[in-house]
Amino acid sequence: MTNNQKKIILYLAPLRGLTEYIYRNAFSRHFDGFDAAVSPFIPTMTAVRFKKTHLKDVLPENNHAMPIIPQIIGNSPGDFIPLAQSLFDLGYETVNWNLGCPFPMVAKKQRGSGLLPYPQKIEAFLEKTIPAIPNRLSIKARLGRNKTDEILTLLQIFNQYPLDEVIVHPRTGKQMYDGEPDLDMFEKCLQVSEHKIVYNGDINDLATFKIFSERFKTVDRWMIGRGALANPFLPATIKNGKDDSANKIDVFRAFYDDLFEQYRQAFHGPGHLLDRMKGFWTYFSRSFQNSRQIKKKIHRTQKLEHYLKIVDRFFAEDAKWVD
Repeated sequence: MTNNQKKIILYLAPLRGLTEYIYRNAFSRHFDGFDAAVSPFIPTMTAVRFKKTHLKDVLPENNHAMPIIPQIIGNSPGDFIPLAQSLFDLGYETVNWNLGCPFPMVAKKQRGSGLLPYPQKIEAFLEKTIPAIPNRLSIKARLGRNKTDEILTLLQIFNQYPLDEVIVHPRTGKQMYDGEPDLDMFEKCLQVSEHKIVYNGDINDLATFKIFSERFKTVDRWMIGRGALANPFLPATIKNGKDDSANKIDVFRAFYDDLFEQYRQAFHGPGHLLDRMKGFWTYFSRSFQNSRQIKKKIHRTQKLEHYLKIVDRFFAEDAKWVD
């Protein structure tokens, strides 16, 4: 076991439109390292009965590889509770509450990070929800919506409830994904919280992980999103304490082909497929030399046939992994 014999638990982060079940299954066929994934958020609905399509990403028949924790976003206990119950009926003993989504369209409805400035509402939500759901509850949060110290008040509230764990991304919602994470405030979170804390954010390589792990010695749970999208070898590298992957281009190409074929079968029409692949290449390109050039070519194309030629030529002639 690496990292001074400390067991490392790695979660795949929820990235809407990217880390859904097709990606998770394809990843598991070609790579390892993740212990579980938190699913992209499922919005609460006022209807008590949920259509199968609303839960498609977490249906057991669609998830045969990586264990998952379904994530719910919402601010009404009356809507949250029946959704959590439906997920329990599907076999999910733990659900995650999203208090981290930074996007303004979500936040302005006091969902995700938009609820963080309202500790009384969060406490009222937990007071009603936790006794009423059969699942364990974890929370994924940012440091605050506007200020980094909003989390300290919230952690004291969280301490009053039997939460499974708290995942903290050390930025505010207003920051989105810009600027540096506030590691000093994250350290304060470790001092205040009585629950297990999961670190999430900016783990893009083994060297950075080692720096964070050395600084936050009590943390043994880590969440990786964009770093793993860019470099799917990263989770196993962290678990092994070194990068001993061989034939990276060939392995990645096999993974990419698998992923593309699964989305080709799932999507109706070339436009949706092309848009999804462009989203992935925003991250895939980062692990290759001349990443800006291949990303630009892919994002400029408007036809699937042209896209396929670009990717085939890239793998055949230009693909060189960044060491």
